[in-house]
Amino acid sequence: MINQMMLECKLSRNKMSKMLKITKNWWEEINSSVVWQDVTFLTLSALFALVSSFALIQLIRIDFRVPGYKWTTQKVFHLMNFIVNGVRAVVFGLHKQVFVLRPKVLELVLLDLPGLVFFSTYTLLVLFWAQIYHQARSLPADNLKLFYFLFNTAIYFIQVGIWIFLWLDDNKTIESSARIFVAAVSLVVAVGFLVYGGRLFVMLRQYPIESRGKTKKLYGV
Repeated sequence: MINQMMLECKLSRNKMSKMLKITKNWWEEINSSVVWQDVTFLTLSALFALVSSFALIQLIRIDFRVPGYKWTTQKVFHLMNFIVNGVRAVVFGLHKQVFVLRPKVLELVLLDLPGLVFFSTYTLLVLFWAQIYHQARSLPADNLKLFYFLFNTAIYFIQVGIWIFLWLDDNKTIESSARIFVAAVSLVVAVGFLVYGGRLFVMLRQYPIESRGKTKKLYGV
């Protein structure tokens, strides 16, 4: 009985090992395929172009709806979305040219800069939510905008410093640090969304008034 169980476990392990090997070989074949890479990058380019076009259309609609009005947070948000996704569409569409740029720091600038503008775009939305939340709770909101500008300035300063280091000394350690930094910046945006988006959503749900306006705000958040 025990021998039979051991034999079945061994067969199961061998089967799993073969499946993992087949999967690994399939992935390596896909990953090294120029055709698959081109299709993937061009698909991403088309998707980013679609999002960029949508942001531009929204910006134009808002401008026509309230002509002559100043640049609101909503307008700036759509403009930055248009720029971020437009640049990404161009970068992915011209990936062959981007990946052979020399010095290599130019390639990293083109790949990382949209991520930084993305950070500024969505921290702007977090700022908007934070202002609404603080005003609704009668909390001080005067320094939120200043904090937004200082925090973004610090992030850009650090990233430019990384690019300069890479330009002077192109090594893998600094390049890996640059990747980790961009990932950490993206995580900060996610935490901001979770904290203030969640607070605002809960606050709106707690309002006793049931109205169409409240429902629209909840969907918006």
